[in-house]
Amino acid sequence: AILAGMGMDADSVIAGLLHHAMEECKTTRPNVDERFGPRVAELVDELARIASLKAKNKTLQAAETIRKMLFAMTRDLRVIIVKLADKLDNMRTLKWLPEDDRRRIAAECLDIFAPLADRLGISWLKDELEDLALKEINREAFDQIKRIVAGKKDEREAFLLRGTEEIITAARAEDIDVEVNARAKHFYSIYQKMRKRGKGADEMYDLSGLRLLCDSESECYALIGIVHRLWKPIEGRFKDYIAMPKSNGYRSLHTTVVSFDGSLLEIQIRTRDMHKVAEYGIASHWLYKKGSTHEAVRPDDLTIINRLKDWNAILSSGTEFLEDIKRELLKDSIFVFTPLGDAIELPAGSTPLDFAYAIHSDVGSRTLAAKADGAIVPLDARLKNTQVVEIMTGANARPNLNWLKAVKTSKARNKIRQWLVNDGQVMAIDKNVVAKRREDKEGKADRADEKGKPAGERKPETEVLRTEHEASVASVMDFRPYRPNEATDTDKAGVRVSGAGNLMVRFAGCCKPSVGDRIVGYVSRGRGIIVHRASCRNLPGINEFAERRVEVSWEISPGLVRRYRVWAKKSADLFSEIENAAKKNNGRLMEGRLEQERDGLTGSFTMAFIRVEDARVVERNLRNVPSIQKIRRVE
Repeated sequence: AILAGMGMDADSVIAGLLHHAMEECKTTRPNVDERFGPRVAELVDELARIASLKAKNKTLQAAETIRKMLFAMTRDLRVIIVKLADKLDNMRTLKWLPEDDRRRIAAECLDIFAPLADRLGISWLKDELEDLALKEINREAFDQIKRIVAGKKDEREAFLLRGTEEIITAARAEDIDVEVNARAKHFYSIYQKMRKRGKGADEMYDLSGLRLLCDSESECYALIGIVHRLWKPIEGRFKDYIAMPKSNGYRSLHTTVVSFDGSLLEIQIRTRDMHKVAEYGIASHWLYKKGSTHEAVRPDDLTIINRLKDWNAILSSGTEFLEDIKRELLKDSIFVFTPLGDAIELPAGSTPLDFAYAIHSDVGSRTLAAKADGAIVPLDARLKNTQVVEIMTGANARPNLNWLKAVKTSKARNKIRQWLVNDGQVMAIDKNVVAKRREDKEGKADRADEKGKPAGERKPETEVLRTEHEASVASVMDFRPYRPNEATDTDKAGVRVSGAGNLMVRFAGCCKPSVGDRIVGYVSRGRGIIVHRASCRNLPGINEFAERRVEVSWEISPGLVRRYRVWAKKSADLFSEIENAAKKNNGRLMEGRLEQERDGLTGSFTMAFIRVEDARVVERNLRNVPSIQKIRRVE
């Protein structure tokens, strides 16, 4: 009934009725093929394979089931639509299950299925899944919202009726045939606003709005003008999803106004065809298309399909895949623009590095600095919706370990890992993994044979070696030796800019920084990067210094080298903690190695210093690093 109500084709409706039969009634694919044809049989078989997946670990089973389901969707979109309808049917009948199962299924709906319905544009299904899930997870809040909404029903209807009459009268004067419908907000959206604003349901007044339907885009824009002439619009609350549709195909104009009685009124304006897509999303392509086949819909038209194909080629871990899906594909997204006006969709919270890698891997790997709306921003800055982002690249720029902390997208993260491994900076980098060399003759022989080869020509098994029991440890293990420049005076000393080496660097004449001084840099207009002493009195007077500041450090030959043995707790990134403790006093990590022990990490590393005094301060700082339990100098 759900699929039929969505206007899905006959094959989908039949598959929805039959897909449990393959497992529960031992029905075979040949039987389905014979009775209903190969298209139905293929769809039922795909659904049955997803349902039959079993694993000892429930979390892993859920992750692999969802992964299978999503990749089946890249082959036939109807798979996910049938599964969403099946999930809605399950949610409507949850009362027969134990409480723990009800809460688990409801949480899964909020995490995966409701956001997925939203990404496919099936808004009514998303709304109902969210409301049913809220009912199970927080029954008290659900009942409170239900009571408040019911109590304000008469007052709300009178308010919306007056607003409707004023809009229709004004539209008729412009010869526009408009249909105005009251739009009640679903309970879960009210619940989210309550949490965001820190208010109770009885303090929420914008519980409904109006939806205006017309015949053409030009009428949509005419109606927004009429609405804004009737009532004062709220600044920052107008959104044009017609000019810039959402990735799920949603198109509409949104505005919030101060209405006739001083209260806020939310209004949506769209054509009737846009409304069909807004309600049914990708399923709308089957509406009113009698006799059409699923080839009528091109999966490549959907952003979600293309990104899933990319993920399938990159990720192997079911749980990692699920976490990336939740974080990137099923959460809010932003649109940022290239200087040429091309829109790039990214997960909310993305950084300039994510943007650079979204454009092209080579652009990402050569990133030197970034501008957002014309101002220099750090590479780990959170981008905002509609910003114009420009990436500045350098021939000598290259990724470094800190970039892994800055990026949010799996594409950027995997490209950075790949570059670092191929470049030989680390033996292996993987999410929450310490890579450990096999200490056997075969492994040693492999490494001996490969030692003279460039990193890109080495065998993968000698480049990245890890074992199953190591997957719970979180740190990067091996650093390559640091090879600084041979220069020792200020005129010849190198200054490293964000890991990019010597690039258009000038030394400030006011404070004349010398080798060993604490230094800062900023991107000047037309004169490259200017380096000052950190204590320079002129820094506060530099216009927009905070926005244009870049990280710089001396890149010189070490005057003093010391090696240390370390014992530490398990740490997400111990080497970064060591670097942070050292770089404030001219200490530089040259190389290091960590290995997993039962109670933590052990290893050794080498550091370079300019002066003995620097080494003493850094050693004192290292003893105060929370993760380090014991450290001693190796003579």
